[in-house]
Amino acid sequence: MRRTPVLNRRLVLEATERVPDGAGGFVETWGALGVLWAQITPRTGGERAGEELTLSRVPYTIVVRGAPPGAARRPEPGERFREGPRVFNIRAVTEADRHGQYLTCFADEEIPA
Repeated sequence: MRRTPVLNRRLVLEATERVPDGAGGFVETWGALGVLWAQITPRTGGERAGEELTLSRVPYTIVVRGAPPGAARRPEPGERFREGPRVFNIRAVTEADRHGQYLTCFADEEIPA
């Protein structure tokens, strides 16, 4: 029997939005979709060189309550979680249990080294 996740971290789920730039074009910005409570567990990290600096990439497993596909509160790859100044980019999402009560999100936090 699996242990029930401890959802003790308050995360804001964000998605990109296109906003007019005032010159006839658009810029992409992040907008909040809602607040989710989560359990965050770090996995093995790594380091990679970015264009201008080196980034430490720390992968996490983030568990949240389940939501049906298409629901606004269901995280999707390409969205992100924010916890204050920390940002977790969502790479993949799957059901954590066969009943879909919880979702497992595979996410990365990138930190300038």
